[in-house]
Amino acid sequence: MTKYTLFTNKPVEIGPDSGYDNYIMAIESSCDETACSIVKNGREVIANVVASQIKTHAQFGGVIPEIAAREHLDAINIIIEEAFKQAKENAGIDPKDITAFAGTVGPGLVGCLLVGLNAAKTLALVYDKPFIGVNHLNAHLCGNYLDTDLKPPFMALLVSGGHTQIIDVESYSKQTIIGETIDDATGEAYDKVARLIGLPYPGGPKLDKMAHEGNPYAFKLPEAHVDALNFSFSGLKTAVLRLVKSFDKDNLPTADICASFQECVSSTLIHKVKKALSNTDYKQVVIAGGVAANSEIRKKMFDLEKEGYSVFAPPMKYCTDNAAMVASCAYFNTNTFDDIDVEVFSRVK
Repeated sequence: MTKYTLFTNKPVEIGPDSGYDNYIMAIESSCDETACSIVKNGREVIANVVASQIKTHAQFGGVIPEIAAREHLDAINIIIEEAFKQAKENAGIDPKDITAFAGTVGPGLVGCLLVGLNAAKTLALVYDKPFIGVNHLNAHLCGNYLDTDLKPPFMALLVSGGHTQIIDVESYSKQTIIGETIDDATGEAYDKVARLIGLPYPGGPKLDKMAHEGNPYAFKLPEAHVDALNFSFSGLKTAVLRLVKSFDKDNLPTADICASFQECVSSTLIHKVKKALSNTDYKQVVIAGGVAANSEIRKKMFDLEKEGYSVFAPPMKYCTDNAAMVASCAYFNTNTFDDIDVEVFSRVK
């Protein structure tokens, strides 16, 4: 149970054992979404606002950090006001009712992180409430607690643009990474392959969509054999590059390449997840992260239900970056409150 004494000397406790309802407002700005959310007791979303920058960055073929940070500055006050408005309309919640404020501290783009984190810190100071710094990757896992009754222990597959990890979640606060990529992350591999075959930004979702038009067994692509539960996708990316170069540009079997690539990636991920599960007696498995929205990976994960597992995946709106997952993480994973001078970090510590 976490305790914090306000400047007014009023004690605050947060978490499932606090004995009263906790309303946490969180801000997320690690990359190209500016988001603010208010969540009750880590599970019930009271307000949720996301301002996307996809159209802004599409013309550049990827996220430009400096532009993203400026976009966050333009949007941050607007989304905070909208979140408070939604909370008032949906649950009669005012700023004074907020138990604590939270913000993503990393990993992410430093300039972007600073915008959201400083906004969250300012709110904590203004309303005399505790502040909680949240790890972005832990927050993705907690997206599965929203609107569900999921409780640890469980095995988790975290797949995003920058990370691919298998995580043993023993409790709300104890999580151990037991497998991860040694080079490209899943989302990174998707985006790179999408560029190789000429798909526009954002490439991953477009590749997923085109894969449904192709034959997943048209081309046999290599699955990297690395130690234990780790992953490697750089060799697969190189194999696709060679495959693309073997065709005339005007006759490129784009759909078949997409389908074959997706089949290889999804099968690799599920193979490692099943291997991890075989070492435990867990009956629950979770997928999280932006790439959890991928249709084939999601389908293969839910196929594990045929083997007796309970499978959890966030709704699509909670797969990509959002603040509701950050608020949930602040509620479930907080062991201590943070000093107001906590700093951001770009990479996993």
